Amino acid sequence: MATDTGLTPPPPHVSPERIVPFDIYDLPGSDEDIQLAYRAFQQAAPSIFWTPHNGGHWVATRAEHIEAIQKDTATFSHQRITLPRMPDSVPKQIPLELDPPEHAPYRRPLMQALLPRVVNAMEPAVRARAIELIEPLVARGACEFVDDFAGIFPVSVFLELVNIPQDDRETLRELAERSVRASDNDVRMSSFHDLGAYLAPVVIARRERPGTDLLSAIVTVEIEGKMIPFDKAMSFAMLVMFGGLDTVASMLAFIARFLAIHDDVRRQIAARLDDAAFLRHAIEELLRRHGLANTARVLTRDVELDGVMLKAGEMILPPNMLVGLDERKVSDPTTVDLSRPFPIRHAVFGNGHHTCPGAVLARREIQIFLEEWLGRIPEFRIRPGSRPIAATGMVNGIVKLELEWDGAG
Repeated sequence: MATDTGLTPPPPHVSPERIVPFDIYDLPGSDEDIQLAYRAFQQAAPSIFWTPHNGGHWVATRAEHIEAIQKDTATFSHQRITLPRMPDSVPKQIPLELDPPEHAPYRRPLMQALLPRVVNAMEPAVRARAIELIEPLVARGACEFVDDFAGIFPVSVFLELVNIPQDDRETLRELAERSVRASDNDVRMSSFHDLGAYLAPVVIARRERPGTDLLSAIVTVEIEGKMIPFDKAMSFAMLVMFGGLDTVASMLAFIARFLAIHDDVRRQIAARLDDAAFLRHAIEELLRRHGLANTARVLTRDVELDGVMLKAGEMILPPNMLVGLDERKVSDPTTVDLSRPFPIRHAVFGNGHHTCPGAVLARREIQIFLEEWLGRIPEFRIRPGSRPIAATGMVNGIVKLELEWDGAG
C-alpha cells in the first residue's frame, strides 16, 4: 500500500493548534485495531482539525458534526469523495459523487434491486453458498479467513447479482483493493482504467440486450425518458462493482477478528443463534464497533463549524465509524455490549440521501455468516504466531486473518 509522502502547507486561515498529522492511509495503531486508531484521534485531537497529508484536508471527529456534514449536501458536497482529491478531469463516480436531487434517478434501480423482499427471496441461495464454503473448512481446523471465506462469500453473491463470471472474482477483487486503499491517485486511476477495460464490452452488451440482473438495470437507467449515455453508464457500473467487491468482505473480516479474540461475545452469540431479535441486536452492535467506509466532502461555501472557518473548495473527511465510537452519543463505545438498549447509534451505512442502498443485503449476509459459521465452528481463535494484517484507506479492511480451531479430524 502506498503512503502519502508529500505534505501540503496549511492555508493562512488554519490556526496552528488545529493542525494534526493525520494520514488516512497510515494510522498509528491500525495493525492492532483500525477503529481504535481512529478513536485515538477523536480523543486527542480538536473536534475539527486540518491535516497536511493527502492534499491537505479537514477532519471532523465528533458524532454531531459528522452527522450534520453527512446530511447537509448543499454545504458539504459529494462532488469529490476520495483523498487525495481526484483531478477535475476525472469523471465523477456516479451516483456517489452526485448531490440531490441529481443522484436520485440513479439510486432508484439500486434501491429496487436490494429491497427487503428481494433479499428475502435471495436468502436460500445466499445461505447455501455460505454453507458450501464453510463445510469443507470444519475438519481442516484452520483457514485464512479472507481468502477462504470473506473474500469469496459476499463477492460471489454480488457477482451473481450482476451476472459476472465467478471465475473473474480474484482479478476483480485485486482491482477493488487497489482502488479503495491506494493513497496514490496514479495507482487508483490505473485500477479504474483496468476495471473500465474489463467492463466496457460487458456494459455495451447489457445496454444492447438487457437482462434481469442488477448491472443491466443500472447501465440502462433512463433520465427524462432517455437512457443515460455510455460514459455515465460506465461510471455507475464501476462504482457499484468497487462497492460490491470489497465492503461486506471487509466487515466480515473485522467481525471474525473481533469474535476470535472475545470469547465471551462469541459464545453469547453462538448460544442464541435461533433468537432472531437477539441476533439482529448483536449485528447492529458489531456494526457500530466496526465501521469501515470513508467518503470525503467538498465545501461549496465558507462556513463556520464549531468555531472553525472552513472555506469553499476545501475538503473535509467525516469518518462514518466515529459516530458509533463517540462517548457523547454512545456509552462505553469501545465495548461490544449485546444488551445495549435500542436504538444503537451508528453511521456505518452513512446518513441522509446517500445512505448505502446495500445495507439490507449486508446485514443479511452478516446474519447468515454468524448462523452458519458459529453453528459449525463455535470456538475459534487467531492462529498463534500470526497477526491480522490491516489496511487503511477510503475503505478500511483486514486483508489477512489466520484462524484456527479444533478440527473434527
